[in-house]
Amino acid sequence: MRTYVPRGRETEQIEQGGGWFVVDAAGQVMGRVATRIARILIGKDKANYTPYLDCGDHVVVINADKIRLTGNKLEQKIYRHHSGYPGGLKEVPAKRLRPTRADWMLREAVLGMLPKNKLRALRAKKLRIYLDDKGLQRHAGQKPQLLAQ
Repeated sequence: MRTYVPRGRETEQIEQGGGWFVVDAAGQVMGRVATRIARILIGKDKANYTPYLDCGDHVVVINADKIRLTGNKLEQKIYRHHSGYPGGLKEVPAKRLRPTRADWMLREAVLGMLPKNKLRALRAKKLRIYLDDKGLQRHAGQKPQLLAQ
Protein backbone atom coordinates (compact mmCIF):
# COMPACT_ATOMS: atom_id res chain seq x y z
CA MET A 1 0.00 0.00 0.00
CA ARG A 2 1.26 3.44 -0.90
CA THR A 3 0.00 6.73 0.46
CA TYR A 4 -0.85 9.42 -2.05
CA VAL A 5 0.15 12.97 -1.11
CA PRO A 6 -0.93 15.81 -3.44
CA ARG A 7 1.76 18.29 -4.46
CA GLY A 8 1.97 21.52 -6.41
CA ARG A 9 -0.96 22.18 -8.75
CA GLU A 10 -2.84 19.15 -7.42
CA THR A 11 -3.36 20.97 -4.12
CA GLU A 12 -4.94 23.94 -5.93
CA GLN A 13 -7.44 21.65 -7.65
CA ILE A 14 -8.41 20.01 -4.36
CA GLU A 15 -8.92 23.37 -2.63
CA GLN A 16 -11.03 24.69 -5.50
CA GLY A 17 -13.51 21.82 -5.08
CA GLY A 18 -16.57 22.91 -3.19
CA GLY A 19 -19.90 21.34 -3.85
CA TRP A 20 -23.01 22.59 -2.07
CA PHE A 21 -25.22 20.52 0.24
CA VAL A 22 -28.52 21.26 1.99
CA VAL A 23 -29.34 19.80 5.40
CA ASP A 24 -32.93 19.98 6.63
CA ALA A 25 -32.63 20.09 10.43
CA ALA A 26 -36.38 19.83 11.13
CA GLY A 27 -36.99 17.17 13.78
CA GLN A 28 -33.37 15.99 13.89
CA VAL A 29 -31.16 15.78 16.98
CA MET A 30 -28.73 18.71 17.19
CA GLY A 31 -25.58 16.74 18.02
CA ARG A 32 -26.08 14.19 15.27
CA VAL A 33 -26.73 16.86 12.65
CA ALA A 34 -23.69 18.81 13.84
CA THR A 35 -21.36 15.81 13.38
CA ARG A 36 -22.62 15.21 9.83
CA ILE A 37 -22.15 18.88 8.97
CA ALA A 38 -18.65 18.97 10.48
CA ARG A 39 -17.56 15.95 8.41
CA ILE A 40 -18.79 17.62 5.21
CA LEU A 41 -17.05 20.92 6.06
CA ILE A 42 -13.78 19.11 6.74
CA GLY A 43 -14.10 16.90 3.64
CA LYS A 44 -13.51 13.63 5.48
CA ASP A 45 -15.82 11.64 3.21
CA LYS A 46 -13.97 12.59 0.03
CA ALA A 47 -11.42 10.36 -1.69
CA ASN A 48 -8.98 13.27 -2.03
CA TYR A 49 -9.13 14.27 1.67
CA THR A 50 -5.87 15.81 2.82
CA PRO A 51 -5.56 16.90 6.46
CA TYR A 52 -3.62 20.10 5.74
CA LEU A 53 -5.88 21.34 2.90
CA ASP A 54 -9.37 22.78 2.99
CA CYS A 55 -11.12 20.27 0.72
CA GLY A 56 -14.58 20.45 2.32
CA ASP A 57 -17.86 21.49 0.78
CA HIS A 58 -20.35 24.27 1.50
CA VAL A 59 -23.33 23.43 3.74
CA VAL A 60 -26.68 25.23 3.91
CA VAL A 61 -28.82 24.30 6.91
CA ILE A 62 -32.54 25.09 6.82
CA ASN A 63 -35.24 24.86 9.52
CA ALA A 64 -32.76 25.28 12.37
CA ASP A 65 -35.56 26.49 14.66
CA LYS A 66 -37.19 23.03 14.47
CA ILE A 67 -34.09 21.16 15.70
CA ARG A 68 -34.49 18.73 18.59
CA LEU A 69 -32.61 18.52 21.88
CA THR A 70 -32.68 15.15 23.62
CA GLY A 71 -33.00 14.39 27.31
CA ASN A 72 -33.17 17.35 29.68
CA LYS A 73 -30.84 19.55 27.64
CA LEU A 74 -33.56 22.12 27.01
CA GLU A 75 -33.78 22.84 30.75
CA GLN A 76 -30.24 21.95 31.87
CA LYS A 77 -27.89 23.08 29.07
CA ILE A 78 -26.40 26.50 29.74
CA TYR A 79 -24.44 28.63 27.28
CA ARG A 80 -21.78 30.74 29.00
CA HIS A 81 -19.65 33.67 27.85
CA HIS A 82 -17.53 36.16 29.71
CA SER A 83 -17.09 39.87 29.05
CA GLY A 84 -13.55 39.88 30.43
CA TYR A 85 -14.45 42.12 33.35
CA PRO A 86 -14.79 40.96 36.98
CA GLY A 87 -18.26 39.51 37.48
CA GLY A 88 -18.83 39.47 33.72
CA LEU A 89 -19.96 35.84 33.38
CA LYS A 90 -23.21 35.59 31.47
CA GLU A 91 -25.24 32.38 31.55
CA VAL A 92 -28.20 31.78 29.25
CA PRO A 93 -30.19 28.52 29.36
CA ALA A 94 -30.96 26.75 26.08
CA LYS A 95 -34.68 27.07 26.76
CA ARG A 96 -34.49 30.86 26.59
CA LEU A 97 -32.04 30.93 23.68
CA ARG A 98 -33.75 28.43 21.36
CA PRO A 99 -36.79 30.44 20.15
CA THR A 100 -34.69 33.31 18.78
CA ARG A 101 -31.11 32.03 18.38
CA ALA A 102 -31.43 28.36 17.34
CA ASP A 103 -29.13 29.05 14.40
CA TRP A 104 -26.42 30.28 16.78
CA MET A 105 -26.82 27.18 18.97
CA LEU A 106 -26.30 24.89 15.97
CA ARG A 107 -23.32 26.94 14.75
CA GLU A 108 -21.68 26.61 18.18
CA ALA A 109 -22.22 22.85 18.11
CA VAL A 110 -20.67 22.50 14.64
CA LEU A 111 -17.71 24.81 15.34
CA GLY A 112 -16.98 22.88 18.52
CA MET A 113 -16.55 19.76 16.38
CA LEU A 114 -14.12 21.33 13.91
CA PRO A 115 -10.41 20.94 14.62
CA LYS A 116 -8.82 23.96 16.27
CA ASN A 117 -6.24 24.85 13.62
CA LYS A 118 -5.57 27.41 10.87
CA LEU A 119 -8.19 25.91 8.55
CA ARG A 120 -11.02 26.34 11.05
CA ALA A 121 -12.01 29.86 9.97
CA LEU A 122 -12.05 28.86 6.28
CA ARG A 123 -14.28 25.89 7.05
CA ALA A 124 -16.58 27.96 9.25
CA LYS A 125 -17.17 30.40 6.36
CA LYS A 126 -18.65 27.54 4.33
CA LEU A 127 -21.47 27.02 6.83
CA ARG A 128 -24.75 28.89 6.37
CA ILE A 129 -27.62 28.36 8.80
CA TYR A 130 -31.19 29.65 8.40
CA LEU A 131 -34.10 29.45 10.84
CA ASP A 132 -36.63 28.70 8.09
CA ASP A 133 -36.55 27.23 4.59
CA LYS A 134 -36.14 30.59 2.81
CA GLY A 135 -32.35 30.15 2.90
CA LEU A 136 -32.70 27.52 0.22
CA GLN A 137 -34.02 30.16 -2.19
CA ARG A 138 -30.95 32.33 -1.61
CA HIS A 139 -28.62 29.54 -2.72
CA ALA A 140 -30.65 28.18 -5.64
CA GLY A 141 -27.95 29.39 -8.04
CA GLN A 142 -25.39 27.02 -6.51
CA LYS A 143 -27.73 24.03 -7.13
CA PRO A 144 -27.19 22.41 -3.72
CA GLN A 145 -27.85 18.70 -3.23
CA LEU A 146 -30.22 17.64 -0.47
CA LEU A 147 -28.55 15.29 2.04
CA ALA A 148 -30.64 12.31 3.07
CA GLN A 149 -31.36 11.91 6.79
